[in-house]
Parts: sequence; C-alpha cells; structure tokens
Amino acid sequence: MAAQVLQVVFLDRDTISPETVLRNPSFPHELKVYARTRPEEVAERIAGADIVIVNKVPVRREAIEQAQRLKMVAVAATGTDNVDLEACERKGVVVSNIRRYAVNTVPEHTFALIFALRRSIVAYRESVKAGRWQEAQQFCYFDYPIKDLAGSTLGIIGEGVLGQSVAAIGRALGMRVLFAGRKGAERPGSLYTPFEQLLAESDVITLHCPLNAQTRDLIGDAEFRLMTRKPLLINTARGGLVNDEALVRAMRAGVLGGAGFDVATPEPPPADHPLMQLLDLPNFILTPHVAWASQEAIQGLADQLIDNIDAFQAGEPRNVVKPAARAA
Repeated sequence: MAAQVLQVVFLDRDTISPETVLRNPSFPHELKVYARTRPEEVAERIAGADIVIVNKVPVRREAIEQAQRLKMVAVAATGTDNVDLEACERKGVVVSNIRRYAVNTVPEHTFALIFALRRSIVAYRESVKAGRWQEAQQFCYFDYPIKDLAGSTLGIIGEGVLGQSVAAIGRALGMRVLFAGRKGAERPGSLYTPFEQLLAESDVITLHCPLNAQTRDLIGDAEFRLMTRKPLLINTARGGLVNDEALVRAMRAGVLGGAGFDVATPEPPPADHPLMQLLDLPNFILTPHVAWASQEAIQGLADQLIDNIDAFQAGEPRNVVKPAARAA
C-alpha cells in the first residue's frame, strides 16, 4: 500500500524572509503555501490539512475543531499565544514551537536599543541632519545625555535563554545584573531580586518573558512609579507586557530615561496607537518586530521548523507545547 500523502498548509509564508531557504519535509506530502491568511480564512484553509505551519495567524478553537484531519500545528516561532493550545490538546493535536534559534539575534538587538538610547545616538543623528552641528560652531555639542553602561545596573525580567544571554553581555560590559523574581512574590529566592526592588534599582530594564494571563500589563502606572532611577525600558518580547497608555504617561512625564520597543499589540500598530504617539520623542525607538530577524536566526528557525515536522511524522515529536495550566 502506498504511503499516505499528508496535506501540509503554511498559512503565512510572508512572515519569513524570502531569502530564507525552506526545505521540504522528508515524507510524501502536498504543500499548500499562502503568503498571508486573514483570521476569517483559517478554518477553510486548514479544513483538509494534516499539518498546519503558522507563525502569527490566530488558530482558534472553532477552526481546530472543524479540521478533521489535523494532527500537528508547527509554529514557526517560540511564542504560541496565537494557537488555542487547550483545543489542540483536547483534539489530540501536537503543537511544536521553535527554541533557542534567537539566542544571538534578540540579545544583540536588545543591546543595539540600549546603546542607541544610553548614548542618544538617534537624537544626535537627527540633530546633525537638522544642521545643529553647524549652528553649534564648535567641534561638539551636548544637547542630549550620554551615559556609560559600565557600572550601571541591568534588570532582566525573564530568566530563559534570552534573558541569560542578555545577562552575559551585560556582565561583559561591566554591568551589575539582576534577575526579577515573580511579581508579588515575597521571597523570590537567593538567585532573584524582588520584582519591585529591581524596578527601583535598575538603570536599564529589559523584558524577556512570555505573554500570558499572568504577565499581561506586567508594567503599568504603579510599576512606573517605582522606577526612581529614570531607567531605560526595553521590550523585545511581546506587546501587552507593558500597558501602552501608562508608558505614554511615563515617557511624557520624564519618568523614564528612554524606551526601546520592538513589539506592539496589534502588529502593525494603527497610526493612532499609543506607541506611534511617542515617535516625536528623541529618547523613544520603535522597531517593527525585527529583533529575531537576523539572516542567520531566520534560517535556523526554518531548519528547525522542518526538523520538528519530520520528527513528528517519524513518531518522535519534539519541542511539544502544552497548555500552561497543565504543562509539566
């Protein structure tokens, strides 16, 4: 009997660079690739699929329940908040994600934002374009603050591989590194600093934690009031970790020394989004969710994506993601 040809559907190929080589799975299959998929198109497009590849398109309960042949959702990212994990588990659908591919690219982008803000790189570049250097009539001018990183305190929220990589770079630069304990925990343990204390003591605060019910709006007005050192706030993790309206208030009030964000909710943000309202500030940088997107990292992601699919079909699923409440 001939081997069954599995139906594989990729819902949003355009979320991966066109220069990235995406090899074919090693087993007999038919691959249907969509550049983009709107949420209302998901159910129809995965109805006959055995394996669904997705990066950011929402794959919700209704679509999962209607997909009679569905056996696997291969997420082309680490975050899986766009997939209904509980619905997948009830249906016996394996969800796999990508791990450790961004161990260099995200920390490097994090520090690119930190350096740019700590030394006012963007502000000085824009002022030079505007003719300020000629106006100054001397070899330099001091319109914007410049501070060293050496000797400053780096507060990291999220202790996974990315947080640890950021910590290693910070230590190499002579920074004091603190890892935050869980918000509200009275005794976080010897390896962690109480969440509120970290906010008060850090010169730079960077987020490397997932977005879930416990971390949504992790930082809001109350947390900004604790940031007495006017730190930089860096978010290369997920939109939703910081309350956007509270961030606007903090930035406009001078509570922060600056902020660098690579994420928003939704993405792309509409023109009237709170983050877009901050773009007139010289100490705010917004990049379009590209911290993960070095050429090397994307190719590693693509290779691991197909490895996950091949492993599943071989009966050895890897990088399996379970609902948070029931995860091991």
